[in-house]
Amino acid sequence: MTIVDTCGWIEWLTDGVLASEFEPYLLKPELLVVPTTIQYELHKWICRERSEAMALEIIAYTQQASIVAFTQTLALRTSALSQQYRLSFADAIIYATAEQENAGLVTADDHFENLPNVRFFSKKQTAI
Repeated sequence: MTIVDTCGWIEWLTDGVLASEFEPYLLKPELLVVPTTIQYELHKWICRERSEAMALEIIAYTQQASIVAFTQTLALRTSALSQQYRLSFADAIIYATAEQENAGLVTADDHFENLPNVRFFSKKQTAI
């Protein structure tokens, strides 16, 4: 099971430079875990940048995955991981959900770059 962070979804939806890295994960929603936090972030971003209709289509697509709600147990683990790794609230929820669900986290968000069980794709160009 895998969580694709919001930035990965956005890369894929906008055909960004890393879209091909995230696509294999996102084309198999039955193998995805989607925290409700990611649904929130996607809905907000797509409504702002595209349309509410598109946002609802993408949320419907996420429903094919295993959806994980924010519970008290997850909240307490989120707090601990936020303090340990200096993560923002949303990032800590996503990371704690990955841990709770024994899922890998796939992202291009550099806040996660060196954390355990994270597959990180860098947007930075490497010098030749």
